[in-house]
Amino acid sequence: MTKTSTDQRSLKMNALETQQATLNQKAENNRERIAVILEGRDSAGKSGTIRELTQYLNPSWFSVCLSAKPSESTMANWLGHWENKMPSEGQIVFYDRSWYSRAMCQKINGWCSDKQYRNFMAKVIDWEQSQNITFIKMWLSISEREQIARLTEREISPLKYWKMSPNDKKAIAQYDEYTIAKESVFTNCGKWHSINYDDKKAGRLEFITRLNHYIK
Repeated sequence: MTKTSTDQRSLKMNALETQQATLNQKAENNRERIAVILEGRDSAGKSGTIRELTQYLNPSWFSVCLSAKPSESTMANWLGHWENKMPSEGQIVFYDRSWYSRAMCQKINGWCSDKQYRNFMAKVIDWEQSQNITFIKMWLSISEREQIARLTEREISPLKYWKMSPNDKKAIAQYDEYTIAKESVFTNCGKWHSINYDDKKAGRLEFITRLNHYIK
């Protein structure tokens, strides 16, 4: 690594620490209900971003909502299922995938019906507006080349291989389908922020900077 690249990395870290301190202050003083949605392709960096941003936060200021395989009853009452996972007053909830899975992986893999997908797209904005919550929607964007590299590393790594799933392998072939699904969500489902995550450190800096902009 050259001195120039080392200096640039140091500057990014200093900026990230500054933004983290700002987030801490805002989270401590927050009185709103804030939902931070992280969506993106497999291996984009959603979980790692949440871990890094929350490691210095007081646990009473936030919670993390992880995605899990939904039951049949959950699939049938998709938005209703998420009602109990909304932030309370003064709380920030980080969603590692969210209700938008219906318009992304569920649609692409055929896990929901076309009718369920259409109903979701028709109702989701009105549903969000009824919640009296500030929604901050982030798409962590990675190139096809970068996704292949990360998933290949995951598969052969003695530390990460256990993360690899059949769905991860399918994700590479579904890159274009995810692009189409993402664009439909961007067009029809409110304001989204797309952040380049090919460089994770740069992506996390932009993520937390944007987050601080929206939290009062």
